[in-house]
Amino acid sequence: MCNSSSRFNISIPIYSRKSSVESLPTQRSEAEILSSPHVKPFSFNELRNATRNFRPDSLLGEGGFGYVFKGWIDENTLTATKPGSGLVIAVKKLKPEGSQGHKEWLTEVNYLGQLRHLNLVKLIGYCSEGDNRLLVYEFMSKGSLENHLFRRGPHPISWATRMKVATGAARGLSFLHEAREQVIYRDFKASNILLDGEFNAKLSDLGLAKAGPTGDKTHVSTQVIGTHGYAAPEYVATGRLSSKSDVYSFGVVLLELLSGRRAVDKTRVGIEQNLVDWARPYMGDKRKLFRIMDTKLEGQYHQNAAFSAATIAVKCLSCHAPKLGI
Repeated sequence: MCNSSSRFNISIPIYSRKSSVESLPTQRSEAEILSSPHVKPFSFNELRNATRNFRPDSLLGEGGFGYVFKGWIDENTLTATKPGSGLVIAVKKLKPEGSQGHKEWLTEVNYLGQLRHLNLVKLIGYCSEGDNRLLVYEFMSKGSLENHLFRRGPHPISWATRMKVATGAARGLSFLHEAREQVIYRDFKASNILLDGEFNAKLSDLGLAKAGPTGDKTHVSTQVIGTHGYAAPEYVATGRLSSKSDVYSFGVVLLELLSGRRAVDKTRVGIEQNLVDWARPYMGDKRKLFRIMDTKLEGQYHQNAAFSAATIAVKCLSCHAPKLGI
């Protein structure tokens, strides 16, 4: 078992620390959560109009929660406007047969309805009408990190952009961990890191988030939930959840940024199916690191910078997980 008192500090350059947070009571009723002054309660009809009746050509993507549609609302009144005018939004619509339900929807409103940070996606509002459960977010024009990192296209994501994304994602994660009542993300992965027009990273999908330990406790015991390949082995084995579990997941994403490979890839053979197992022997040796670097980068990165990033990844993936200090 890992020694929970052993921690490293990760130094990450800061380009903004603007954020705000209110106290997060451990137990809040559904009525209290939905009465947050920071989010607007939308009617289903309003969101149907904003998304052109959830038309297929408005579909942005699909996840465990449901479908995400593009829509438009007036910046001041937040009422539906015609396509192409006003504020662009992303509307997530829960599908009844999805892997996430009302509990996760409410958790998302609870956290994003109170927490504000440059590296968290802004929740604008929600809809709870009959059986309909929807969430309304700011629109992230560049989509997810997953799409940019693993898609086949003529313009692979550059080294500088990859490190900018890693920095922003780390800042968002650190903000959650340092909230007055700690929040453990529990589902940190490339598909949950969204990018704006300038490739600033913002964390999304806090439906699986969990309140962290309080007092002198080192962890909370919980059902193991997360994504295979990103979840910390100690958490998977014991159900003991702490911020170190998120730090491990950050190490996996950082390794994805270095290698251009997915955390788990069933199309590969043997040990190469698991990114961490395959890369671990090369990450601590500057002379061997090139073996795991993304060939799409075509060598356009500084060796020392790559080794520094790999060293951070090694620390995150070790049993003695570091604290993301920024």
